[in-house]
Amino acid sequence: MKNPGANARATVGEDIATIEARLLVAGIYEVYGLDFREYSLSTITRNAYEYAKSRGFHTLSRLQEAVLHNPKELEAFLWELFVTTTSLFRDPEFYKNIRKNILPWLKTYPFIRIWNAGCSTGEEVYSIAILLQEEGLYRRARIYATDFQEKTIAIAKQGIFPIERLEEYNRNYLESGGKYVLSDYYIIRGSEVVFDPELTRNVTFLIHNLSTDHSFQEFNLILCRNVMIYFNKALRNRVHDLFYNSLCHFGILSLGKKESLYFTSHEMDYRDLKGGYQKIKSAV
Repeated sequence: MKNPGANARATVGEDIATIEARLLVAGIYEVYGLDFREYSLSTITRNAYEYAKSRGFHTLSRLQEAVLHNPKELEAFLWELFVTTTSLFRDPEFYKNIRKNILPWLKTYPFIRIWNAGCSTGEEVYSIAILLQEEGLYRRARIYATDFQEKTIAIAKQGIFPIERLEEYNRNYLESGGKYVLSDYYIIRGSEVVFDPELTRNVTFLIHNLSTDHSFQEFNLILCRNVMIYFNKALRNRVHDLFYNSLCHFGILSLGKKESLYFTSHEMDYRDLKGGYQKIKSAV
């Protein structure tokens, strides 16, 4: 026989979890000034609970106490919460489309500015740099790689990745239309793959928070892949405003597989290209 109170208790439990997650986010903002109040609360709740269980905290309230009193706990928590699975040339078809459909357009410009927003640990930065190098565009390009976490920016700057990912990297590179061999761009040092520092000669790494910071340049291409899946609708629209106002006329915005311009305030301001969306209206 079913327990008539089971569903009611589950609903109450879910409500408490949501309240705890909201308080956790508010506490982080008050203590550290990091604003995640317009991130998807359901995503934060789910991921925060996974992290809490891994650390032996039975409730998000216990996690909140640890995070607010220990900056190192906050760093570890944010790392697990927001550093997504990434790879060199992840989604090879995307890079094939960039090479085929976007870079020929960029070649018409004497100088190219690219913003890799939410660069995480840097695999996408090195992928784009290699792509530009192979298409003869790197010397006249400047890449701005941003993330809100200092730790991810520090890792991205190093260009050092675990050797166990090398087979995956090589496969992705070839499937993306790579013209040479990936080993042209790295050396192996022990258990690490160290990418050529020349690949970041024209890269500027910056701390930038999409939820609170403003535009800092005009760009020909903006890549922001699998970042806005964490945002609620209001924040997504605000970030789309930021990108729209940061793109030059006919600039390109490239998003992740699960992201699009549909149902945003700028849906009619771009035309769809394979590899991105091209801005067709000037910002007012």
